[in-house]
Amino acid sequence: MHTEIKGTTMPVLEVNLDPGEEVISTHGSLSWMSPNLQMSQTTSTGGGKGGGLLGGLKRALGGGGLFLTRYGAQNGQAMVAFAAKLPGRIFPVEIGAQGGFLVHRHGWLCATPGVVPSVGLQQSFRGGLFGGDGFVLERLEGEGTAWVELAGETTSYELGAGQTVLVHPGHVGVFQDSVSFQITQVPGVANILFGQDGFHLVALTGPGTVWLQSMPLPILAHALSPYLPSQAAAAGASGGIAGGIAGSLFGNNA
Repeated sequence: MHTEIKGTTMPVLEVNLDPGEEVISTHGSLSWMSPNLQMSQTTSTGGGKGGGLLGGLKRALGGGGLFLTRYGAQNGQAMVAFAAKLPGRIFPVEIGAQGGFLVHRHGWLCATPGVVPSVGLQQSFRGGLFGGDGFVLERLEGEGTAWVELAGETTSYELGAGQTVLVHPGHVGVFQDSVSFQITQVPGVANILFGQDGFHLVALTGPGTVWLQSMPLPILAHALSPYLPSQAAAAGASGGIAGGIAGSLFGNNA
């Protein structure tokens, strides 16, 4: 297997597979591929655990899908590519005896078959920034290589034992599972992004490495929302255009 991350602002992970080699991803992650790439859906990752329907349900709770897509080379070398959803960075993490990783719900791109994705945390907030989705972390364990995607600029910190950094939930990217985490609430601070739940932060405590992202999707969507038309306005505009066209047509026929 040969992999290459191409591009800068909007990177693409290109994976070249030899016969007998495979990668897995969530459904819908594919960007393009060679004609001789064979695709199939499965609930098992081949990691020795987390397979079957139960494993699929755990992945769904972690923000993924019930099924995984398996990509394999057929009749010679094959290529499959996964493009970033937002400007940012794609990079690999090695999972094995040294431990696994926890990644934000949109961060896992693909992996070798021995990697097992499952739910790591699901925390709900009333309304606000995350709506009904809440704050979700996906756990990557097993053995193999996984590729993750972070949005915007990426900053990493190597935390020593007992060292803590407090992070806005949206900026949590990926961290080693040796890092403990806890949702904390800052009292006396009303935060419109989380309704009236107060200001929530994630306490990440070492030892281990954490990677933070500067432009998570929920915060980007919240920043753009004042500049987007409301549903009512959009419907009104659509109705006005349609009405104008209809009136023009009937007027010309009169």
